Amino acid sequence: MKILLIGEYSNVHWTLAEGLRELGHEATVVSNGDFWKNYPRNIDVSRPKGRLGVPLLMLKILRLLPKMRNFDVVQLINPMFFELKAERLRFFYHFLRKNNRKIVLGAFGMDYYWVSECVHRKPLRYSDFNIGMELRTDQNAMAERADWLGTAKETLNRHIAEDCDGIATGLYEYDVCYRPHFPEKTQFIPYPIKLGDGKRSEGGKKGNKREKQRLRLFIGINRSRSEYKGTDIMLRAAQDIAQKYPEKVELKVAESVPFAEYRLMMDDSDVILDQLYSYTPAMNALEAMSRGLIVVGGGEPENYEILGENELRPIINVAPNYESVCHELEQLVLHPERIPELKRQGIEYIRRHHDHLKVAREYEQFYNHIL
Repeated sequence: MKILLIGEYSNVHWTLAEGLRELGHEATVVSNGDFWKNYPRNIDVSRPKGRLGVPLLMLKILRLLPKMRNFDVVQLINPMFFELKAERLRFFYHFLRKNNRKIVLGAFGMDYYWVSECVHRKPLRYSDFNIGMELRTDQNAMAERADWLGTAKETLNRHIAEDCDGIATGLYEYDVCYRPHFPEKTQFIPYPIKLGDGKRSEGGKKGNKREKQRLRLFIGINRSRSEYKGTDIMLRAAQDIAQKYPEKVELKVAESVPFAEYRLMMDDSDVILDQLYSYTPAMNALEAMSRGLIVVGGGEPENYEILGENELRPIINVAPNYESVCHELEQLVLHPERIPELKRQGIEYIRRHHDHLKVAREYEQFYNHIL
């Protein structure tokens, strides 16, 4: 197959492309590298800086359109697949629709169905937009609601979802938001992770007994979205535990750094704290697990159920509050004997469910089905 993957979130499309190529398919990634994260891509469509950024990007994409024809499958990372307004993207979507065989919409992140379902139907006990029946009122949640509900973005998202040939959901949360509307064409496929890429031993540093090591905590911070993603609460809990047990805990913080630098900072850690309001581990957490880190974050029962996982429980699941994060971190500090087994289970969990070749085969089957 000849496959075009447009847009990028946290290296999903590039990793998927690597798997598809290993299966013998031709896979091309067109993206802006996910902004400052600067993930790899075959064709760059990042927006030039300055006052003329939008017209220059429009011109760049128009010139590239001949290279985006005659593919068997075009997969969009999101309804907002280029750095342009929704009104302008409709033209590009219809060009892709007309000049390629099939279109797949990725449900991998922020979009109308994710916002609308969490705000109105509330299928999740907690999310980026609700805690129980109460709507969250932090600045980012309010801004995303205003951005996606009753706007051109909603119109575009609904049009693409109704018109496309398939919808690939990457997390349990996104699946429960799309499936009620499009049961016939929604397919859950886990995110792809490349195994063995810098994977560390699950036992920690050589030559030392686990009990004598300090627990190395790691958290990545995006200041503009810290409250929205709950990293403000997780950071405060981690800081307080590190202060309470200075001889047993050390804390590393990465703030808005490129992916390559983030990976290096993460590598010498035991535990990553990630996404307080999530039911499931997303790409950063999955990448960390593949490298032998323990994830403190989203690991609700629904996450294991959608994967059909009945044995492994490597994720330290936390409720969306400070007390829960503190409690779970303290339990790790006081019971270091748990650490090697949690690391081992994490690596096995990635091997079973997220290996990029396994995931690429699932996409291959999905694409063949819609073709």
